[in-house]
Amino acid sequence: MDEVDFAEFPSSSAAASGRFFERAFGWTVTPYGPDYTDVRAGGLTLGFQSDPAERPRAPLVTIRTDDLVVARTAVEAAGGVVTKEPFAFPGGRRFHFREPGGSELAVWSPEA
Repeated sequence: MDEVDFAEFPSSSAAASGRFFERAFGWTVTPYGPDYTDVRAGGLTLGFQSDPAERPRAPLVTIRTDDLVVARTAVEAAGGVVTKEPFAFPGGRRFHFREPGGSELAVWSPEA
């Protein structure tokens, strides 16, 4: 199963971003410390990153997969370039890649 289920956004205040979406749309907010907040919007989760060292330059679309190793192999075989090696985060592992047109995306897999 490979599907888009997450998008991460740069934010000057992850907490303020979360409060906005909670108030404006009633979406569920889960803070992960002062610099990161998840907002559940139906079948999609929006992440807001305010740590300058981790904040993406542009929105980062993330693809969920069942097998991170297989997904990485497929990304590279199709001409994608891994820009961030796999790393752990609360709930799973992910890597980032740039597709041939220049956009950066990520692939993640839940913890087994």
